[in-house]
Amino acid sequence: MSATLDANVLLYSSNSQSELHKPARAFLSRLAMGGGLVYVFWPTVMAYLRIATHPAIFPRPLSESEATANVESLLGLAHVRSPGEIDGFWKAFRGVCAPLAVRGNLVSDAHVVALMRLHGVTEIWTRDRDYRKFEGIRVLDPFE
Repeated sequence: MSATLDANVLLYSSNSQSELHKPARAFLSRLAMGGGLVYVFWPTVMAYLRIATHPAIFPRPLSESEATANVESLLGLAHVRSPGEIDGFWKAFRGVCAPLAVRGNLVSDAHVVALMRLHGVTEIWTRDRDYRKFEGIRVLDPFE
């Protein structure tokens, strides 16, 4: 079985003002030890970089070099994979969207779920309850 992460887990680990900062860092430390494949999809990486460096969104924005160093340390782990879209992505995306009215913020979640399906990933670690709307994946909250 393999799992992926949502950007919010990475953001909590970088936001020292969040009440979830310490649990997020502890979770990522356990994840870094290995024990199974972890997929970090590119939309997740880009969301992390966009939000963590944005002064109007992030309480204490990271510099570009701090944010990219965080990403590189995660992607550098031997058990972490970062695949992207492959042939069949659009069909998978449409399949994810078919049972729901996917619009607005749900589009980026559907993007990640389509990537999960394409790459055989069954679980996502996230605080975002919207992922529970999608069929065929297991949503795990690392803070419960």
